[in-house]
Formats: sequence, C-alpha cells, structure tokens
Amino acid sequence: MNPSSQSASDDSRSRRDFIKKSSILVAGGAVGSGLSVARSAHAQGSDTIKIGLVGCGGRGTGAAIQAMNTKGDTKLVAMADAFGDAIQRSLRGIKGKHPEKVDVPPERQFTGFDGYQKVLNENIDLVILTTPPGFRPIHLEAAVAAGKHVFMEKPVAVDAPGVRRVLAASEEAKQNNLALAVGLQRRHEKRYLETVQRIHDGALGDILVTRVYWNGGGVWVRGRKPQQTEMEYQMRNWYYFNWLCGDHIVEQHIHNLDVGNWLLNDHPQSAQGQGGREVRKDREHGEIFDHHIVEFTYENGAKMFSQCRHIRNCWNNVSEYVHGTKGSAKISGGPIRDGDGKDLWSYGSGGGNGHQEEHHDLFAALRRGELPNEGEYGATSTMTAIFGRMATYSGQSINWDDAINSDIDLSPAAYSFDADPPVLPDSDGYYPVAVPGITKVV
Repeated sequence: MNPSSQSASDDSRSRRDFIKKSSILVAGGAVGSGLSVARSAHAQGSDTIKIGLVGCGGRGTGAAIQAMNTKGDTKLVAMADAFGDAIQRSLRGIKGKHPEKVDVPPERQFTGFDGYQKVLNENIDLVILTTPPGFRPIHLEAAVAAGKHVFMEKPVAVDAPGVRRVLAASEEAKQNNLALAVGLQRRHEKRYLETVQRIHDGALGDILVTRVYWNGGGVWVRGRKPQQTEMEYQMRNWYYFNWLCGDHIVEQHIHNLDVGNWLLNDHPQSAQGQGGREVRKDREHGEIFDHHIVEFTYENGAKMFSQCRHIRNCWNNVSEYVHGTKGSAKISGGPIRDGDGKDLWSYGSGGGNGHQEEHHDLFAALRRGELPNEGEYGATSTMTAIFGRMATYSGQSINWDDAINSDIDLSPAAYSFDADPPVLPDSDGYYPVAVPGITKVV
C-alpha cells in the first residue's frame, strides 16, 4: 500500500507502536539509534500523551490540571503518593476540572515510598514529579532510566549530593532523547521574558546589583497525631525538615534566586549571610529558620542581595529588582528606568500565569518533536539556594566550589514509615537547629 493512502487511524496506530518501541530502546540504553521519542510519538499533536503523577499534594494536583489544560489529547493514567488520602483528594480535584481525561482505577493508585517506581512501570509517556524536593533526585534518576519525559517541580534537591545527581540525570536525559522541564515558571512568563531580554540587550548597561525577595508570613502546620510514627509526622510536615524541604530559602526563595542567575547568565561564586529563628521557633516548626539574608557575589563582581522571611505582620514582598550602569528595573514586567529615574519601558498588564505557561510550552514542544531540557539551570538555581542556606546556617563566607562538592547528605538511611528520619526531637519535642559560628555545612 502506498503510505499516502493509509487511513488516519493507521497513521495514528503506527506512531503509537513506534513510541512503544522507542521507549523500550531508550529504557534499555539503545540511544545510538537516534530515535526521538517526542518526534515519533507526538508528531502533529494527534496522539494522546499519557501522564503519571508522583506526589499528589496541592502542587501535584495543580500541575496535573495544568498539563491537561494544554492543546492536544492528554490522559492521567497513574498516580502515586506516600499517603492514600492525598491520592483521593488529588483525584477529586483533577476530576473536577478534567473528568474525561482521568483514567486512574484503584489498581493504578500506588501508595508508599516505592509508589513512584510502580507509576514508572505503567504505560506512560510523561511523569510529573511533585513530591517534597528531598525525593527529587531519586525519582528523576528512575524516570530517566525508565525512558519517560519529565516535568519536575522546583527545587530539584536539598543538598549538594542531590544536585550533582540531578545534573548527571539531566545529561542522561539529553542522551536518551527525553524532555526535562523544571517548575521555575518565571522563565515562561512573557513579562519576565521580555524584561530580561531587554536587559540582556543592554537596556541597563552592565548589571551591578540585583535585589531579590520572598518575604511572607509562612505556611501551614499539621498537628501531630498519636498514632503517627516520627517518619510519618515529618512527611506530613515536610516543610519544616531539611531532608525533605531544604528550608524555605530553598523551597520558595529559589524562584527569586533563579531570576538573579538568569539575569547574569551565571551562578554566584561566594555567599555570606545571616539568619535564625525569631518567631516561628516552636516544636512544630521543626529545624528551619524563619529568616535568611544573604549577599551573593558573582565572578564579574556583581552582587545579589537576598531576603526571605516567614514572619507575620511584617513587610511582605515577593519580587526581583536590578540596578545597572544605565538605570534600574523591576524584573516582573518593568518599569525599566534610566539613571534619572525616568520610565523608559514597561510590559503593562498580563503576561504572567507561569504555572500554566510552562505546561503549554512543554507539551507544545513535545508535539513539535522538540526536547527541552531545563535540568542544568534548575539544578544550578537549586544549588544557589542551598549555597545561601549554607551561609546563613554557618555564619561563614562560603565559596561555590566547596559548596557544590560538599559530601553532606541529608537523606535518611532507610525510606520506611518505621525507620528513623535523619533528625529526631529531644525529650521536650524540639529539633536541633543550626547555630551560626558552630554548624558545619561543607
């Protein structure tokens, strides 16, 4: 039969068969064949992209909905979370938005620490990784080994060994023709893209200083229940334990620090700062600080001044600013001002909604046969945030090479609800907290 006379259903079937063969080759390491999973499977946007979700909290639920908001056929077919109640809440939320795109029967709902691997064993094309970030390196490595495209939330690790693992997995994804997107959504917002491009084109001359902020009131606390093991308690309250979260300078402030790196096309070479626990210092606040202030210095001498805070009834600000030899700007759409303070340009209204735009960009790229990889800047900006935490926890001036090569691994010895997590409370229920001038970080 002449190929041009094949029916549309035959053509679609051929592409589906080819993705299965390509996925097997990729998972088996046969990358030298040059097969592109994205190009073969989703050319012309005619095939359904099957999605697995690992991590069914609020961000995972939102990411799955945003993935299915994109153009073309998508279907959620498998889910995993440490807790079954999280899966059920997430399912209800996702079905409320896309009931026709959800096909996750009980046999494809996986609980426990090994649920991610069971999702990866299913017939999926792309996996969304949205567990607490301490699990990200393990899950990414497994996803790449399984030959799956990946969307993973930020941050991508909580310590330097984890960052190095993510960098290695990112390179492996490139070799295996796999897309890898990272949830640093400012890089997908038109208002940021246009502002940064103008600055890169010289609108402010040479960059001298950036100022970045994530100052707010803090996040939820989930009370301890009598039947919980310590591991379950910490998993339910993951934001307050560094092996899971990395502290809020890593989990939240990474967005602003990433913008600083983006503006300078680099990462800082040194960091010094201060921080502590002034208000949020009760038992339920675990081991993290409630404020961090860091001065980062880049190779060209530019500075990034960073603040993040979890204290209510204070000055709140989540934003980024830049000062150059010719003027200054607010990065989220301007205004860009000259040295006399005169407005030169502003994006105007709109241009945001990055959480959705990052999924539009990823799924459109896959359907065009393109394979974006955001792993390197995702890992570098994660390390920048960890770098800042090292400076505030130690009270020392730290250099990048020492930080990125640190062997301090925050992960637990075993992943089990009966196992001890890496940090335990004392007899009064308080957790050990870093002490500047004493705590070792590299």
